[in-house]
Amino acid sequence: MVKTQLAAATVVQKVLGGSNLTGVLQDLWQSESSLTPQQRGAIQDLSYGVLRFYGQLEAILGLLLSKPVRDRQLHHLLLIGLYQLLYSKTRPFVVVDHAVNASRSLTSGKGMQGLVNAVLRNFLRQRDALLEQAAHQETGCYSYPQWWIDKLRLQFPQRFQAILDAGNQHPPMTLRVNQRKIAVQDYRDLLVQHDMPAEWLGGAALRLDKPVLVQKLPGFHEGLVSVQDLGAQFAVPLLDVHDGMRVLDACAAPGGKTAHLLELGDIALTALDNDAQRLTRVRHNLDRLKLSVAQLLCGDAGQPDSWWDGQKYDRILADVPCSASGVVRRHPDIKWLRRESDMAKLVAQQRGILAALWKTLNRNGKLLYVTCSIFAEENLAQIEGFIQQQPDARLLTPSDLPAETLPDGQLLPDERHDGFFYALLQKV
Repeated sequence: MVKTQLAAATVVQKVLGGSNLTGVLQDLWQSESSLTPQQRGAIQDLSYGVLRFYGQLEAILGLLLSKPVRDRQLHHLLLIGLYQLLYSKTRPFVVVDHAVNASRSLTSGKGMQGLVNAVLRNFLRQRDALLEQAAHQETGCYSYPQWWIDKLRLQFPQRFQAILDAGNQHPPMTLRVNQRKIAVQDYRDLLVQHDMPAEWLGGAALRLDKPVLVQKLPGFHEGLVSVQDLGAQFAVPLLDVHDGMRVLDACAAPGGKTAHLLELGDIALTALDNDAQRLTRVRHNLDRLKLSVAQLLCGDAGQPDSWWDGQKYDRILADVPCSASGVVRRHPDIKWLRRESDMAKLVAQQRGILAALWKTLNRNGKLLYVTCSIFAEENLAQIEGFIQQQPDARLLTPSDLPAETLPDGQLLPDERHDGFFYALLQKV
């Protein structure tokens, strides 16, 4: 456990220094190839857990310390220990003992064993009182930055607490069955045969009762199934694609919606993304599913002159860059890496992409604007502003919009799905 505690403390330190959690973990797996699957799983659990409840853990640690710990790695090691004492099933004395031993491995931790021992044991003695005190601060109560809490309280005054709570839960593992290869019920039966019971959520979606490693899913490597959140699966059916259509998937990587489009129709699909490395992931996903696109292009959706051939599209899926505020339970680092000042830049980028793609859409064609955000300025406000500027744009209300979607097109995160926004526009 000492090794996993130290590694997780380093991961958390790098993320809070500005690095993406997924990237930091991938770098660690490459540099520490001797880590066992169990150690990797433990490091990932500790890293995700501390970032998920970072606000609460920081508030508690502040109450336990008479003065700040100068060494950041030691500081984060204490957060790891507090997280384990609060949320893991490991026996408390084991957590404390290993954290004390781990501190000996830190250059600046020499002589700090007494501090680590005292802080963690004091937490155990005062746990209830400390939790109550930490909850007096909103960042300690909800484990989000204050600006995030304030924004949701303003935009969703009756729902903001439920939204914040949903973002701190473990996400479900939802599958999308490739119906070109197997019927949904047949794949569900296959899961049961492998002792992986799942609930049908409608369409091609199955939610596993218990998450498993992707590689263990029956038929995964043969392309029978993909892992995709239910909210993300709602998008493609809303676009109303029919065989023979010319379709653009803008901002396509990593390719989940690209593949979904191809699973539902025989279309001439162009998949576009501005990141060549991420486009490689699209290609790998399509190869695994035995699907192919008409074109796989590297280009900026906001600058079509650099990649567009001049032939207009019947349908466009615009899954635009956004704050990702609706998927923080899958990516808890987003809460602490995102800044309120980022919003203006994101909104401007989205506006530019919408205006640019609109020029490439056929008359009577449809464009589905999608974000994985729950912030109004990226969603309804963005669409309202666009319609005011585009007299030939009409906002449609699809009949198959998910029942839990709010009237403005906002899908809030809950136990079934992440948070998304959908707006279906038609060029008239």
